[in-house]
Amino acid sequence: MEKTIPVSKALIASVVAVYFFLYLPVFVVILFSFNDANYPYVWSGFTLKWYQELWYSVEVWDALQNSLIVAGSSVALSLTMGVFVVWYGSQTILARFLGLFYGTLAAPEVVLAVGLLTLFASLSVELGFVSLIAAHTLLGLGYVVPMVEGAFQGLNKSLTEASLDLGATRQQTFLKIILPLLMPTLFAAGLLVFIVSLDDFLISFFCSGSSAQTLPMYIFSMIRSGSTPVVNALSTIMLLISSFFVLGFSLLHVRRLGWRL
Repeated sequence: MEKTIPVSKALIASVVAVYFFLYLPVFVVILFSFNDANYPYVWSGFTLKWYQELWYSVEVWDALQNSLIVAGSSVALSLTMGVFVVWYGSQTILARFLGLFYGTLAAPEVVLAVGLLTLFASLSVELGFVSLIAAHTLLGLGYVVPMVEGAFQGLNKSLTEASLDLGATRQQTFLKIILPLLMPTLFAAGLLVFIVSLDDFLISFFCSGSSAQTLPMYIFSMIRSGSTPVVNALSTIMLLISSFFVLGFSLLHVRRLGWRL
């Protein structure tokens, strides 16, 4: 019979207080997105006009389109490059250097952003969509490679050996055996990279230039020019979108753990 460890009321109260402190600003943003006042911090009544203004804003839709293009491109590139790095790197000496991809997660994001900006400047690369997608792809590889490598190491090696013994080439084994088994991990990694790319501000600020304004950068420009409840409405929409993808990633992660068990 399993013994339950008693939990003190002080510990429960501390945990509740920490979560309340973390999520209180989120609730405030959502609440004041329905505020009828022009000043976002003085409540004067309930309204939906800020969401209507947001819906008819051309600048918001342009920024959202840019964010979706960058996020989608970085997902496709990071997944493709990550799979090939893990698959072909595991067969060569490159397997010893796969741990370098953890550096993008360990290093502060501002250091990565400044380093990328310096690299683009030294190579005379014009800042825009190309530099922004490349920067987000590098950031995404820091998530994709460790996840795919962990899933690849957990595969049953006898399946690969049986495929090769039956006459299949390495390319056929990769397409017919390895890739289908990695699909749940790839889908989860793609969702995670999409979330990170969609919400990223710092790298976008350094590497986008003036021609590619993403949604977080547009929110920053709105706050600098004078905050209105439209910012709260836009932040609430982004919060809902991010929460949807985070929920999808969590469900996939739980199912993947269940498949392993």
